[in-house]
Amino acid sequence: MKNLKNIKRTNLSKDWATLDKIDYEYQFKNGEWKSISRECYNRGDGAAIFLYNVEKGTVILTKQFRMPIYENTKSEGMSIEVCAGSIEHNDKPLETILRETEEEVGYKISEAKEVFKTYTSPGALTEKLFLYVAEYTDALKISEGGGLEIENEEIEVLELPFSKVISMIETEEIIDAKTIMLVQYAQINKLL
Repeated sequence: MKNLKNIKRTNLSKDWATLDKIDYEYQFKNGEWKSISRECYNRGDGAAIFLYNVEKGTVILTKQFRMPIYENTKSEGMSIEVCAGSIEHNDKPLETILRETEEEVGYKISEAKEVFKTYTSPGALTEKLFLYVAEYTDALKISEGGGLEIENEEIEVLELPFSKVISMIETEEIIDAKTIMLVQYAQINKLL
């Protein structure tokens, strides 16, 4: 970019992910160059999936404790979300979400349709999310799910009527952005 120069990164943390302070100069439309400083959190990219059963009119969601949400609003620490996970190593987003579906919710699906790529907090996070949809049936259930103990996961698997999920967004029981986007995609495209 011609309007960006003198980028300087200072690492602030490499504990769970990477937090950098980035100082840079940016030229605004009026021609003025300004020095700007931002913090940038890089925890890699992720994938999420909306699992739906047309025959039963149901959706599979997860419920788990999320410390950052709790830190912001104590009463909202338990988050209801679509199944999701971090893309590790050189995995492809589709490989990641197929694996996460099996680990978190106990369904072995063989394919999913990518419907979006999105940045949910581009002012602070580098994470790009790859969002998928896929049908599931009872025959695809291979375990109870719940996540991996070695990843310190304790995930409650929820199978809910789609109409209930929509009302849970309206009542703010579901406030997770990726979940809301995928539910709206399902509504617009009449998946159920």
